[in-house]
Amino acid sequence: MLLFTVYRTVKPRYTSTLGSRSAAGLPMVSRPLGALTLKKDAHGSFRRIIHQLCLYLTRRWCTAVYLRTVVFDRNNTVGYKPNLHHRMSPAASATGKLDAEAPVPGRIQIGCDSVHGVPGDFNLVALDYVPKTGLKWVGNCNELNAAYAADGYARVKGISAIVTTFGVGELSAINGIAGAFSEQVPVVHIVGTPSTVSQRSGMLLHHTLGNGDFNVFSDMSKQISCAIAKITHADDAASLIDNALRECWVQSRPVYIALPTDMVQKKVEGKRLQTPIDLSYPENDPEKEKYVLDVILKYLYAAKDPIILVDSCAIRHRVLDETHDFIEKSGLPVFVAPMGKSAINESHPNYGGVYAGEGSLPEVKKRVDAADLVLNIGAIKSDFNTGGFSYKTSQLNTIDLHSTYTKVRYSEYPGVNMRGLLRGLVKSIDTTKLTRSASPVPVVKNRVSEASGKSEIITQAMIWPTVGEFFEENDIVVTETGTANFGIWETKFPPGVTALSQVLWGSIGWSVGACQGAALAAADAGGKRRTILFVGDGSFQLTAQEVSTMLRLDLKPIIFIICNDGYTIERYIHGMDAGYNDIATWKHKSLVDAFGGAAKGAKTYQVKTQREVRDLLNDKEFKAANVLQLVELFIPKEDAPAGLKMTAQSSAKTNSSEA
Repeated sequence: MLLFTVYRTVKPRYTSTLGSRSAAGLPMVSRPLGALTLKKDAHGSFRRIIHQLCLYLTRRWCTAVYLRTVVFDRNNTVGYKPNLHHRMSPAASATGKLDAEAPVPGRIQIGCDSVHGVPGDFNLVALDYVPKTGLKWVGNCNELNAAYAADGYARVKGISAIVTTFGVGELSAINGIAGAFSEQVPVVHIVGTPSTVSQRSGMLLHHTLGNGDFNVFSDMSKQISCAIAKITHADDAASLIDNALRECWVQSRPVYIALPTDMVQKKVEGKRLQTPIDLSYPENDPEKEKYVLDVILKYLYAAKDPIILVDSCAIRHRVLDETHDFIEKSGLPVFVAPMGKSAINESHPNYGGVYAGEGSLPEVKKRVDAADLVLNIGAIKSDFNTGGFSYKTSQLNTIDLHSTYTKVRYSEYPGVNMRGLLRGLVKSIDTTKLTRSASPVPVVKNRVSEASGKSEIITQAMIWPTVGEFFEENDIVVTETGTANFGIWETKFPPGVTALSQVLWGSIGWSVGACQGAALAAADAGGKRRTILFVGDGSFQLTAQEVSTMLRLDLKPIIFIICNDGYTIERYIHGMDAGYNDIATWKHKSLVDAFGGAAKGAKTYQVKTQREVRDLLNDKEFKAANVLQLVELFIPKEDAPAGLKMTAQSSAKTNSSEA
């Protein structure tokens, strides 16, 4: 469709022990390929251009789009400038455009292969062109679930798209889109709207508020979108869409594109589509960057015990290569915040674990709190991400690197981003001037506490280190808001694992839709990756329908439902025995059957003892994940991970504090 840019998915190659996500591993990284070159005539129907773009999205091209190395550009999505470095195959170079008939040396996978959403009368005409061209249409059970799924898909594949209908559809999705905005996930939200004629005349149409205002819903989305594109004239359609796609990619946040029904088949100027969208990131002003580098190096050289703390914005803004290079060059200890889990290879000797203030393991807290300088890369200092604002590190001992600014102690430098600074640090740092503390880096391992081994009852202290041993390289691990988000801190990941969580937005039920999107993204990317979901029984009830979508798409996740009779995190915040934190008891096995699981070979399990947990996790057939598998994991409702208990206490205190 006209509303998508084009990406080729490649496998990262890290040469250091830190980045041991090898070429055989993942996560996959989407590299922009540019825009479509149209046929000779500069004009064409809007419908035909949509058709051509869809063909372009799904065709396998012979291409030589590489930067500096033919194997893999380590700066792919970070430094790639399609308008400057776009190179074509030898067979295409003579004509100046990509040649579909050129020899194809191997299958090149294009990024956004699937589109989530729900059909509605204002988007039906546009949807006609999705299946005709090889793109997969994923009809979700509702728009909210579709938004969650698009969020999960983008976190694995790099970018995603969701299509909804005007008013009722887009508002159903808005919570999920807000979550993507909050967590900085690039999602293209395409809304089919009434015709421009209907809007200009103020017709009293269905799906409206009955007041003739057709801007009210897009105005709502302005607050949760980094760009809004309303296609009302054919002559500026391409420029509006190009700008929205660029902002979606560069800012790593959702964009909103309104497509009226009568614009789908309008003629548009085609020349703009011959120019690739510029997806390059803003460069730092050289003079400002040098000054800030000098300031940072001054404090690094003066520190007696500096450490590095990596958070989620390093993932979202695609600076993991630069981060890995700096850690390797400096040799400093590295920790991650909860939202940054999986950003760093947890088998690296410099890796010390998850730091969440008072919610950290004791040895992690002691080591980080003792540091006299913390280099924060991509930090989000929210309540749940900081253990209830329990960080003990002073801002006087902190350097914060962000995507749009840098903060050194209390001095802020707008427009100086972490990408340029990290590259500059790797080039400029004199490691002989660094002081490395004699204090050991905590050893990260999956440890079952002694107390939990004395009982056959499944406990939070037992389950998380145990599933940590169950994880394999390149797994995708999705955790729900609640006990799972906190328990996962206590696991050690093998190399290449991708962790998905929604610690900041925290919309319960998100993980089920995100699991569907993540599993589909992994399938679209090719290869064999297990997708493993941990969700509480309360959260599961909000979005359980998407299990039917997983079955329909022949996805094969492993779903662990933590059956603890309700909303545990809410119990610890307020109302441990309150009825409003209780839920109805579901027969999950019967639910899978009702969704058609038997025909797909889906399996369900009930696990009530520690022995049953270990037996199941060691079962070869279960580990192979060749069918959808759902596990009911029974845990006492009063039990919770230590990090959750502490953070909930802090949250309760914050909620009750007076102005």
